[in-house]
Amino acid sequence: MANSVINVLNDKCVGCGQCAMACSFGSISMVERFEHPKKFKLAVIDLNKCVYCGTCFQTCKFNSIEIKKDVSRYDIDKSEYKGVWVYAEQRHGKIADVVYELLSEGKRLSKKLETILSAVLIGDNIKLKSQDLINRGAEKVYICDDPVFVEFQDDIYTSVLTQLIKKEKPEIILMGATNIGRSFASRVAARVHTGLTADCTSLEIDLETRNFQQTRPAFGGNIMATILTPYHRPQMCTVRHKVFKEAKVESGRKGEIVDCKIDIATLVNRTKFLGFIKDEGSSVNNNISDTDIIVAGGRGVGKFEGFKLLKDLAGLFGGAVGASKAAVDSEWVSYSHQVGQTGKTVTPKVYIACGISGQIHHTVGMNSSDIIIAINKDASCPMMQIATYALEGDLYEIIPSIIKEIKSIRCN
Repeated sequence: MANSVINVLNDKCVGCGQCAMACSFGSISMVERFEHPKKFKLAVIDLNKCVYCGTCFQTCKFNSIEIKKDVSRYDIDKSEYKGVWVYAEQRHGKIADVVYELLSEGKRLSKKLETILSAVLIGDNIKLKSQDLINRGAEKVYICDDPVFVEFQDDIYTSVLTQLIKKEKPEIILMGATNIGRSFASRVAARVHTGLTADCTSLEIDLETRNFQQTRPAFGGNIMATILTPYHRPQMCTVRHKVFKEAKVESGRKGEIVDCKIDIATLVNRTKFLGFIKDEGSSVNNNISDTDIIVAGGRGVGKFEGFKLLKDLAGLFGGAVGASKAAVDSEWVSYSHQVGQTGKTVTPKVYIACGISGQIHHTVGMNSSDIIIAINKDASCPMMQIATYALEGDLYEIIPSIIKEIKSIRCN
């Protein structure tokens, strides 16, 4: 920060070292200052490492640190930015389900801000899809329809959305934390010089400042951090699938459709699209985000073959197989099955956790399940404590018994 200033006031510093311990960037050290009357170690700030976050200032109980931030480069007229936008992600003409969830939450936020809710739809021959977005709550839909957008590519999608943002100046932009959203949301944020909060689980508005309060798990899911973008606009975030309920369909709603004129010649593309290979793991039987019953396995499954047993149980219910990160890391099952902070968020009617201890990294992705059934040898593990029904024992004895019982009942 070019014109920011931070100083240690030597006449007030008592050498307690609390500021040095609080600094996450290692920019404060305790150095002997013999010119000081008491001749003890005082705090010294390395300006080459300091990011002016203010943690030391807040930590110091003796008011011995002064900080003045240069906010001149953030001097924007925030009153020019109006409206809540939802990026309407689509692939091959199919709008992603997370879009309808974002429209539901976007509608709530726009009402609080007394502004309008808009959707942005980029693709080829997708104008007819705009009515689907209006029926789900969008009051305005920006359409960027051109054959150049037939397949998602980071560069051109980033360029077109950036152009639109600079022209229309939305106050808030919501995007899905999908492969596509994660791929280019950060690029867009960098282009428009704003911040981006990823994988949000809760959104709110401070009506006094109109600051967007974006909450997400942090430090391995051990705390929930609420992040603000007070000096920049727009305020951007990505949100996981299944965090919010889908907006209800209101057929026949009226809304404004804006055909955006994009100068295609200005869209620089540094990559070449070779082809699209569909993920075979996204079939109905394996799509864990959209199923009502999930049978998930963790480290306690113990081996690759154990997941065949879970698959057999899930098959009886027409459900899907899930997994913890430990099971995926052990290569017993593919990443597309992973539930948790670094996997998918799911909200099934029934979640059967087999050999999963229930660490926060996993439970953050499934604790909204209607019914949780835990099978584990360790009755004291976190998953057994949060379960609706806890079955203590060996899953290799319990699950075959359940399968046998179900088959017996169905035969009768």
